[in-house]
Amino acid sequence: MHVKKGDKVMVISGKDKGKTGIILAAFPKKSRVLVEGVNIIKKHSKPSQANPQGGIISQEAPIHVSNVMPIDPKTGEPTRVGYKVVDGKKVRIAKKSGEVLDK
Repeated sequence: MHVKKGDKVMVISGKDKGKTGIILAAFPKKSRVLVEGVNIIKKHSKPSQANPQGGIISQEAPIHVSNVMPIDPKTGEPTRVGYKVVDGKKVRIAKKSGEVLDK
């Protein structure tokens, strides 16, 4: 997958197109990511120990990884991802600026 947990991404298609957020979780087997503040759904929950009130909760749902692009740290625009070997390590780079995306 071209994105990881903690990356700042922009949604490039779907109902939340143009929104930005940080990846909260990645599910590589399903090719999906959970992005903060994107694809909000309403979930009905029964009263429980954790939530004694119950009711309707708003939460993020995963979206397909092909619908997000990492944001270039230099330009602030969405960019494609390339890979380069630096000091014997494979790192992700932004195609637009050549900036390293991995910390």
